Amino acid sequence: MELVTPFLATVAAYLIGSLSFAVIVSKLMGLNDPRTYGSKNPGATNVLRSGSKPAAIITLALDALKGFVPVFVVQQFGGALGLGSGTVALVALAAFVGHLYPVFFKFKGGKGVATAVGVVFGVHWVLGLACLASFAILLYFFRYVSLASIAAAAFAPFYYLFGDRIQWYTSKPVLLAIFVMALLLVIRHRENINRLLAGTESRLGQKKT
Repeated sequence: MELVTPFLATVAAYLIGSLSFAVIVSKLMGLNDPRTYGSKNPGATNVLRSGSKPAAIITLALDALKGFVPVFVVQQFGGALGLGSGTVALVALAAFVGHLYPVFFKFKGGKGVATAVGVVFGVHWVLGLACLASFAILLYFFRYVSLASIAAAAFAPFYYLFGDRIQWYTSKPVLLAIFVMALLLVIRHRENINRLLAGTESRLGQKKT
């Protein structure tokens, strides 16, 4: 039982993360598959390029929720089942990886920004706000979603460590999970990084051909 419950929680988190809401929402709202236009990335930013702001907002919210819910549930109710910070870390990483490599969509997923935000909010709301504020500030000044996402991801492990002094007890497994998520998110943005360096990256609101 000690091994089965964390395993089941991790698998459940991965399956939830594997729900590609960019594709699902677009299909339900009669829009083109986001994997066929723009960056071809199944995420809220690319759905926005379809011209439907409601679809992009719904996608963003659902992608964030699928990261938040598994982590929050284990954080709040896992103690009764003997689930500790190690399981929180596994669930967090599984939900994120599910978005990147969804089993329901041939393992071709998005870049994980919204899901990562959901995960850090699940860990602690202050951590989530810190990351979201960093993202919003950088996006406001530079208008590059990719740059804001990469920077916020890079800050996340440091925010988590700093929070040990003011809000929460730092767990090494959770810290490692946040670090791995940040690393994967940066790797998933490698093409964006190349375009940023070349000065060809699209700004927010700019349609991509």
